[in-house]
Amino acid sequence: MHRALFVAEKNDVAKGIAALLSKGNSQRRDGPSKYNKIYSFTMDFQGQQTIIAVTSVSGHLMSLDFGPEMKDWHGTTMERLFDAPVIRFVSKDMQPVAQNIANEARNASTLVIWTDCDREGENIGDEVKTVCLKSNPRMNVYRAKFSEVTFASINRAIRTLQRLDNNIVEAVNCRSELDLRIGSAFTRLQTLHFQRHFAALFGGENRQVISYGSCQFPTLGFVVERYKAIQEFITEPFWKLQVDHLKNGVKTEFIWDRIRLFDRGIVQLLCEDVQGANQAKVENLIKRPKNKWRPAGLDTVEFEKLAVRKLHISAKTAMQVAEGLYSKGFISYPRTETNKFPQNMGLTSLVQMHVDHAAWGAFAQKIVDEGGAKPRNGSKSDEAHPPIHPLKFATRDQFSNDNDWRVYELVTRHFLACCSKDAKGQETKVTIRLGGESFTATGLMVEDPGYLEVYPYEKWSDKSVGRYELGETFTDHQVRMIESKTEPPPLLTEADLITLMDKYGIGTDATHAEHIEKIKQRSYVGLDNNNHFVPGFLGLSLVDGYDAMGFAMSKPQMRANLEKQLEKICEGTRNKDEVLKEQLDRYRRIFRIAEDKINSLTAAFMSDDRRKMVRLAEWDRQDHRREEEEEELELRLEEEQQQLERQEEEQPRREEQEERLPQEPREEEGPVENGRPMMKIFRYRSTCKCWGIKRQRRGAEDEEGERQLQEERHVEGDRVTGRTRRNASAISRR
Repeated sequence: MHRALFVAEKNDVAKGIAALLSKGNSQRRDGPSKYNKIYSFTMDFQGQQTIIAVTSVSGHLMSLDFGPEMKDWHGTTMERLFDAPVIRFVSKDMQPVAQNIANEARNASTLVIWTDCDREGENIGDEVKTVCLKSNPRMNVYRAKFSEVTFASINRAIRTLQRLDNNIVEAVNCRSELDLRIGSAFTRLQTLHFQRHFAALFGGENRQVISYGSCQFPTLGFVVERYKAIQEFITEPFWKLQVDHLKNGVKTEFIWDRIRLFDRGIVQLLCEDVQGANQAKVENLIKRPKNKWRPAGLDTVEFEKLAVRKLHISAKTAMQVAEGLYSKGFISYPRTETNKFPQNMGLTSLVQMHVDHAAWGAFAQKIVDEGGAKPRNGSKSDEAHPPIHPLKFATRDQFSNDNDWRVYELVTRHFLACCSKDAKGQETKVTIRLGGESFTATGLMVEDPGYLEVYPYEKWSDKSVGRYELGETFTDHQVRMIESKTEPPPLLTEADLITLMDKYGIGTDATHAEHIEKIKQRSYVGLDNNNHFVPGFLGLSLVDGYDAMGFAMSKPQMRANLEKQLEKICEGTRNKDEVLKEQLDRYRRIFRIAEDKINSLTAAFMSDDRRKMVRLAEWDRQDHRREEEEEELELRLEEEQQQLERQEEEQPRREEQEERLPQEPREEEGPVENGRPMMKIFRYRSTCKCWGIKRQRRGAEDEEGERQLQEERHVEGDRVTGRTRRNASAISRR
């Protein structure tokens, strides 16, 4: 019988495909990889009954690296990394996975690749193809294109099998090789320099790899640029005028049309002029409908930003959760650049699926009753995947953790909001004239909340203004002169950073979260108490050092240019080899100059403000050591106290034993501490009894022992207390 092998990118997807195609009748068995099961069943495939084996990989099968001759950081010239041979191989931890698909390929005549339909998925599919053809060169290889693990989508993919897109495969190979060569060269340059010149901080026990990545660095650059804009910001005072008027119990604030001025004297004169004009007159009155647009379809970038801002989870966590939900068939593929739905998608049936939901069922029913889904479409499409949307009806108790439910809820509410109607209201603008100045108040009355009923992530509320008529005058107003000052822009949040990366083409929607996580792991940036990004002293030094060399390494233009060239490889208008050579030549020239000017990194690291940051970091490490010492002492004192309490409990029994002992024993002193015996040994003809002398004994001698014990504790405690006080003093000096 004909045999075919289906290979997915994850085990959950393989399991879902097998369950749908076999209608729940597949047989599961184990293979060489315990994480990648094999699901077997029989079905009609390509016009004949076929035994299907569905299995999976776990992401990339292969790694790219230099040969062993380039592993010695000190024994090779770093510039050789730009042209040294590289090898693509199955890494050790992936060998069971590769063996699993190779075994299944031996007896199959057809291979169908079911990896994710994005660039990385296409490249992983090519790795699967390479391993399988090595095992069975006669296989026919196909590519299945799908966006969701549903019966309709999987069957459509089987009916429209394609071939792997070699242009996309080559684009990913080009990017991987560039990242390896450029990253390795600059990482070694930076790491060895800092370990050599700042051994106390980056060598020995504190050994640290100071990595460079052509996406990491512009991402760091955004954080540093905003931080410096705040540091260099000069606050300026300004003044503005405001007119308040109370009418029929409604207070209306009229805002100055000039907004603000930076000359106090001029504002003071204008204020006196306005105050001298007793009568205000309504000069203009505009009433018009106002709509708040419902959201467009949910693409990956918008999903990440919403998860960060509204769910307060990192983009990396959000994507991990979304991929898990996709693998289990709850939502569509979460890596998409598309924010508009295809016309033939049948969205109303997806809405209908939710009409019985306790949380949003009534809203879903309203969409159906009012003519079905009418989504607001955006302008982007990757021609591969629709916007992220729910595929199943689900309730809270179907999810094992809170984040799974919250992400599913966000995706579902966003989908329903997109398919509903805009919020509608009535806006009123009232402009008054007072003296020679104009002031305007704006009010809003929400008439139909529309999508906001189901979408708690946005607010649009009433703002009241008094009821005025054109030409109306009033005198019972109050004029205020308000002083304020300009404020710097805020530090970047993760959502802000993703927005900038998307705007300037740094990475892709699939890699934004990874690049952000990498600069956090390297301590190039950190988060303040409000989850805003702050550059670390090392991150600042790297950016300043390369800026001093005259390179815009932290600016987005170089990486954005590379992303455009990779896109051209995907389109077939450029080939991999010419892009690879062009980019490597550019970075090689930069590397040679950076080697000559490497002391710019030293100077940046040793600048006054940077040295202060290093001292603070060192104090933090000292604080940690002191805390450990204090905890250790506290634990020791607690154990000593417990021992004394146990001895106290045992004392009556000891005294009873002492009364039964033979008379006039021979007494010997045991170990001595501070001139006092720790224990006495009483020897008898055939027995030897030992016990510690309690320091809290009756009589003057024992009271003296207790005082001595307390003094010892105070002395040791004072050592730590003194260190703690010095520590607090150091912190206050910062």
